[in-house]
Amino acid sequence: MSDMFALSNQEERKEFLAKTVETFAERAHQHDAEGSFPHENFTTLKEIRYPGLSVPKEYGGKGISLTELLELQEIIAKADGSTALSIGWHMGIIMTLGEKGTWDDEVYREVVSDVIENGALLNNAASEPATGSPTRGGKPETTAVKVDGGYEITGRKTFTTLAPTLDYFVVSAAIEGRDEVGNFLIRRDLDGVLVKNTWDTLGMRATGSDDLILNRVIVRDKDYVETLTPGFKDAAGWLLHIPVTYLGIATAALSYSASAANNYSPNSIDGTIADLPNVQQKIGEAELLRVRNRHFLYAVSKKMG
Repeated sequence: MSDMFALSNQEERKEFLAKTVETFAERAHQHDAEGSFPHENFTTLKEIRYPGLSVPKEYGGKGISLTELLELQEIIAKADGSTALSIGWHMGIIMTLGEKGTWDDEVYREVVSDVIENGALLNNAASEPATGSPTRGGKPETTAVKVDGGYEITGRKTFTTLAPTLDYFVVSAAIEGRDEVGNFLIRRDLDGVLVKNTWDTLGMRATGSDDLILNRVIVRDKDYVETLTPGFKDAAGWLLHIPVTYLGIATAALSYSASAANNYSPNSIDGTIADLPNVQQKIGEAELLRVRNRHFLYAVSKKMG
């Protein structure tokens, strides 16, 4: 199998990715029905070096643009929405951290070297049972206690998408003895890190958004990567990976509907239901909405760079 770092332009990347994810579509229904995690999809994405595409060029990545990222994410979403939403978090966070220089350069280089060389995956872990989404301003119940040479982290996070296969968790925690909330980089292989399989929902059942349990996990001083302002969240273009995922899902649903209409022929009519004016109108209206939404989404992404 080739890898996406070897391709010279976006059109080649899109064509290659579309062929690669065909198998994702074949098994998407099974994972959704079972609520199982598609480990094989992420093995494939690592093999083609997809996780490193959004790493800036100065760090050894391909440095794809926001619009290019969305185009690729849309392709994955047409095949498997859960996989697209999941990998989109990694891709967007890695992109924005590199562009904004949010972390200490040494720590960021450590992580993205692992991403480029091994396909390592990262995501934020911020939501908690008591506080819900951090955007509402609740102070984390997860705590960070200063110890010699680092911090001891204890707490529980919910909705940790990609949890079954993540290598790095970016965990928000209240720092004991200080009126401060920070993000801490936690490696999966540290003592006291446990992922508990709790994800059982009606939709997006294969995102692996399980609970992360941290029991006195020791991290280095330099793994305190960012000080946070509770409740504050500035505009971030990379979050467009979420609506583009739903755009891809809608495209796949519309394609399925049109195919079903072309093939369903009840004995009450001649031909198929695709010949009926009301069915044609509904499919046409749906396509108009899809095209309108897609145009708006990509117009915004291009303005953001």
